[in-house]
Amino acid sequence: MRILYSVLLLLFLVPAWMGPPQLPLLGPDPVFEARRVALDPANPGLRRVGQLTWLGGVELIGSGPAFGGFSSLHVSGDHFTLLSDGGNIVRFRMDSRGRLSERSFAELPAGPGTGWSKEDRDSESMTVDPVTGQSWVGFERANEIWRYAPGLDRGEAHAAPPAMANWSENGGAESMVRLKDGGFIVISETDPWPRTGKGRGRGRGKGRAAIRFAGDPTIHPRAGFTFSFLPPPGFNPSDVTQLPDGRLLVLTRQFRLPFEFAAKLVVVDPGAIRPGALVRGREIATLARPLIHDNFEGVAVTREGKATILWIVSDDNQFFLQRSLLLKFRLEPDPAPAPKTKVAR
Repeated sequence: MRILYSVLLLLFLVPAWMGPPQLPLLGPDPVFEARRVALDPANPGLRRVGQLTWLGGVELIGSGPAFGGFSSLHVSGDHFTLLSDGGNIVRFRMDSRGRLSERSFAELPAGPGTGWSKEDRDSESMTVDPVTGQSWVGFERANEIWRYAPGLDRGEAHAAPPAMANWSENGGAESMVRLKDGGFIVISETDPWPRTGKGRGRGRGKGRAAIRFAGDPTIHPRAGFTFSFLPPPGFNPSDVTQLPDGRLLVLTRQFRLPFEFAAKLVVVDPGAIRPGALVRGREIATLARPLIHDNFEGVAVTREGKATILWIVSDDNQFFLQRSLLLKFRLEPDPAPAPKTKVAR
């Protein structure tokens, strides 16, 4: 009894914890819904934007401070895994009519720091090996990459690649993809490489810092080379994936005053990615007013027959003026080159 009195006295006298608040968690009850949305609310029949054909989309609606903030996603058939920038995992199945089933919540089982605060679990990118099911997650503030067992069940390995050491807290591994050859590409959101220094290339001081790892960066964090990615003017990269033909698809976004977002999708030729290169892409679509728009941060590619399908998810920042959108498009073939005209002589 004397021990109990002592504990109660300490709780009464010691001031409340004044450090960072604990990271909000989703909890055990996976309750959320999907509401259908239109590409252009004022023109429900619109189905084409750039090189993309609209196949539908939903707004994911959940309750509680932890729901939302989705920065990356993985899609396999009708199974969806969304990862928030706070380490929260949302899984579900969705049919062709936007109806949800088999909902579940989870949290990353390991990561930088203690996991107490959002800074410890600022998970901004995710890529999955379709053969093994292993996942890699990029953490922005820590500038680290972690590998997880299939299903994100446990942490297996992690590294802080030296080339990422000086990336800013808000410009870390925002975009990451595992390539078909086993290599990885990671792109910073905002940071350029310095104009001077070892390994200087023509892309230094421009674009966004990017790394082409030769293999798993959690095992070989120094193996590979650096280059720069130049996004469309005023835009920053927010995710990257690989198309079935080997090209890269980079999702870029822009914040516009007073309060709205725009996104551009850019296709990159992998042959342009070389040590020190400044790499540009070709814009294929823009999502901006009056079309549906938000803070799009994640992109994934699937196949339906011969069709290449793009999925895009938005990070609502847990802010009431934003939404958690999950959109579906079909990527159309590249436009045929204009025929050459003969010049009369």
